[in-house]
Amino acid sequence: HRFRVLVIGRANAGKTTILQRVCNTTDQPEIFDGEGHKVCVIHSWVQRGYHNIEDELVFRSNSRFVFHDSRGFEAGSEEQFDKMKEFVMDRAKTAKLDKRIHAIWYCIPLTDSHRMVTAAETKFFEECDTGHVPVIVLQTKADSLELEAVQQLEQEGLSIDDESREAALAKEILDYHIAKLKHWLDFCRFPPHDYLTLTGMDEEGADCTPLLRCTANALREEGLQKLLISTQQSNLGLCIEYTIME
Repeated sequence: HRFRVLVIGRANAGKTTILQRVCNTTDQPEIFDGEGHKVCVIHSWVQRGYHNIEDELVFRSNSRFVFHDSRGFEAGSEEQFDKMKEFVMDRAKTAKLDKRIHAIWYCIPLTDSHRMVTAAETKFFEECDTGHVPVIVLQTKADSLELEAVQQLEQEGLSIDDESREAALAKEILDYHIAKLKHWLDFCRFPPHDYLTLTGMDEEGADCTPLLRCTANALREEGLQKLLISTQQSNLGLCIEYTIME
C-alpha cells in the first residue's frame, strides 16, 4: 500500500526539496530500516558521508511514500556503485511486493551545466538495467537559467529590462541544455524512460503535478498508477484526471 521511489543525484541536486514538495511538508524525513525500526535521528541523514540505500525515508505528512537515497556512488566510489546496482536489481524484481521499488528519479541540476553528465551518470545508464522500473531524469534548478540569461544579456551590452527578451533567452538556454543532456544519455545502453524539467521547487507549496503525472505515465501496470495516484489525496485535479482516463 506504499509507493516506493529510489532517488539518485548529487549532493546539490535539490533532492530533499523535491521530496518535501511531493509530500507537502518542510520537515525532514524519519529514517527506518527494512524492518520498520527507526535507525537514527533525522539530522544524521543530512550529514556528509551518511548513505545507506537500504534505509527508508518517510515523511510524516504522507507516509504512503517511501524513498531510498543512493547518495555515495555519485562521488565515484566503486563500492557504493556496486551496492546501488545490487539494490536496484534486487528491488526491481523481488517477489515481496511491499519491498519492490516502483520508480527511480535521477536528479541532475542545471546549475552544473558544464558537467551535467559525469562519470557517475554515464556508469549508471550504461550498466544499470532497471527492467520494468522506469528511470525519469529530473532536470532540477532550472530557475537558475534566468540568472544565466541576465548575465548573457549584460555581456552583450543589451538591456535587461526587457522581460520578454530575458524569458526567451532563458528558454533558449534551457532547450540547449536539455538537448545536450538527451544527446548524452539517449545513446547509453539503458537510457532514461523520460525527462522532466522542474522549476519553482524552492517555493513552499510548489506544484508537483507534472512530476506525479510523468511518473504515473511511465508505469506499465495500471495497478501501480492507481497506487501512485492514491498517495495524492490532496491533489484532486490529478485524481480526477486519472479517474476520467480509466
